[in-house]
Amino acid sequence: MIRTSAQLVADTLDMLSDAIQPGITTGELDRLAEEFIVKNGGRPAFKGYMGFPASLCISIDDVVVHGIPGDRELETGQIVGIDCGVKKNGYFGDSARTFAVGDISTEDHRLMEVTREALMLGIQAAKQGNYVSDIGHAIQRHVEERGYSVVRELVGHGVGTELHEEPQVPNFGLPSQGQPLKAGMCLAIEPMINFGNKEVFTEKDGWTVRTLDGKPSAHFEHTIAVTENGAQILSLGRG
Repeated sequence: MIRTSAQLVADTLDMLSDAIQPGITTGELDRLAEEFIVKNGGRPAFKGYMGFPASLCISIDDVVVHGIPGDRELETGQIVGIDCGVKKNGYFGDSARTFAVGDISTEDHRLMEVTREALMLGIQAAKQGNYVSDIGHAIQRHVEERGYSVVRELVGHGVGTELHEEPQVPNFGLPSQGQPLKAGMCLAIEPMINFGNKEVFTEKDGWTVRTLDGKPSAHFEHTIAVTENGAQILSLGRG
């Protein structure tokens, strides 16, 4: 059931990837996503969650996460993180990708690439016999060796009949600490990686999280299942 919800999230992000062009508004992307999710038997998990007003979190350039869709138009050269959650048949799926809007700088492309690589390394560490901290350790080591920084205030989480369940899954830390990983656990692993310093702040709207130094941030996330043979990605799409 979690796989079904996570696959709908992946399909939604795949659909949006074709719509991400200069000139489209973040509000229009949100409308497209909500229509697609509902048409396919799901419910946007974020809309109304703790008062969040939209179906997607759309975060441009120095916005790390939780950007609120609205009238802002996408522009060539931006990077835009889209986080999507779905509830279907009582279970949740959650995934995020960062997209390029038209041609982007080499620096932004590399930031996205390293963040995606870090996610995959974190997923590889999510296997029975390891610990929750092994996931974050793999992510942190990869990005910091390449000169980037890991956001500390925001973490991954368990997924199931609630959008956010235990355990929390930090993107940093020492190995072999915290809760042991066991087959059957479902986790949302989501590195949020800054080009500059790790410090962030939340805007007055109570949601939008930005880098303190104004430099860009990238965000990739998958819902995964821990199995006896390693992790299975449940939210795999084209991106």
